[in-house]
Amino acid sequence: MASNMVVSFGEMLIDFVPDIAGVSLAESPGFIKAPGGAPANVAVAITKHGGNSAFVGKFGDDEFGHMLVDILKKNSVNVDGVLFDEHARTALAFVTLRSDGEREFMFYRNPSADMLLTEAELNMSLIKNAKIFHYGSISLITEPCRSAHMAAMKAARDAGALLSYDPNVRLPLWPSEQAAREGIMSIWKHADFIKVSDDEVAFLTQGDPYNEDVVLSLWYEGLKLLLVTDGEKGCRYFTKNFKGKVGGYSVKTVDTTGAGDAFVGAFLFSVAKDGASLFQDEGKLKEVLKFANACGAIATTKKGAIPALPTTSMALELISTSN
Repeated sequence: MASNMVVSFGEMLIDFVPDIAGVSLAESPGFIKAPGGAPANVAVAITKHGGNSAFVGKFGDDEFGHMLVDILKKNSVNVDGVLFDEHARTALAFVTLRSDGEREFMFYRNPSADMLLTEAELNMSLIKNAKIFHYGSISLITEPCRSAHMAAMKAARDAGALLSYDPNVRLPLWPSEQAAREGIMSIWKHADFIKVSDDEVAFLTQGDPYNEDVVLSLWYEGLKLLLVTDGEKGCRYFTKNFKGKVGGYSVKTVDTTGAGDAFVGAFLFSVAKDGASLFQDEGKLKEVLKFANACGAIATTKKGAIPALPTTSMALELISTSN
């Protein structure tokens, strides 16, 4: 198995998106089904650039579950870590885009198959082959998935993988805001790189996300890179030796779903290819983040996450036309 593989762990679900924009869920006359789930979006984002990725997670043994796994296969994502549960359904989310393009979520998961993944079901040989092991925080909310998540993280780390964490705060899924903060922070100090949005910085620190001291309260000894995405404004980066920001790209935004995942996928694809030397070389890191910003921007120009994920050439074209 290729050693440049990124293994993405967690949930994949179906997002039902209103077929007209700018309405509440209750007002929407109809919905379009779109594959979603941040860790799965990241796995597909990587293969769009010709990278090597695998997805580890559990689906309901239902039409939706099989449809989602087919989407992974069609996108050349390795599915050796995928399981089906005949006793639980594939998770669903209803996502509405308000008129400002921001999202509102309503989830159907009680419990959904992804929450029932157990440690015994993990494909450990796949996980131990990861160059990068990537995960979010939704898999930490309930047992047995939380224990499976912890075991997978430890196995990847022990096998020498870099750990990548994008908490992807989804408050409706947690029992309370406090539980979300504690759950997300409970594994904070295991990661080699962490990506958070400006909103997530505000939520986790309860401070001003544009104040550098507030952001740096999330730093810890041993972290290689902290990335803060600022929507269309681009991103900020912090390493032990340098920090700075990389501007975003202005595009006609239709739907912000999956923009962060396109960014993370492009970034992890680059790290898998070039290795951890990026964290010592600021010039190289800035080039990679420029590419990641372009991918994030393009992902907002189409509805849904996976259908909107860009290829390398699309990102390079945006970069060259924006200079």
